[in-house]
Amino acid sequence: MKKILSWAKNLKKQIYILYFAYKDARVPWYAKLFTAGVVAYTFSPIDLIPDFIPILGYLDEVILVPIGIMFAMKMIPKAVIVDCEVKAEELMQNGKPKNWVAGALILLLWALLFIWIAIKAYQYFQ
Repeated sequence: MKKILSWAKNLKKQIYILYFAYKDARVPWYAKLFTAGVVAYTFSPIDLIPDFIPILGYLDEVILVPIGIMFAMKMIPKAVIVDCEVKAEELMQNGKPKNWVAGALILLLWALLFIWIAIKAYQYFQ
């Protein structure tokens, strides 16, 4: 059980590192785009596979998120990662800030995606 908790804490730290790296000017635009997607997906209340589906519901958290983190970390320069690790440690010790604007934006993006899919499905089946 300790290994799982340690793994989860490390995963959380890596997400915070990516969060800070996304804001860094030294990160290439394509890495920022991918990193923003990984962080947004991780913090989003909506999953690719809903959590209420037994076993499959948690596969995205166990497989997709770590793979996304791994690819994002490879795209970011090492110097940025080192700087962001310090910021992530401070954030984890002081408690994470709440960003309601970012949360609302993520929900808006998911709602727009859902509406677009619904419109396309309606057009397809007519």
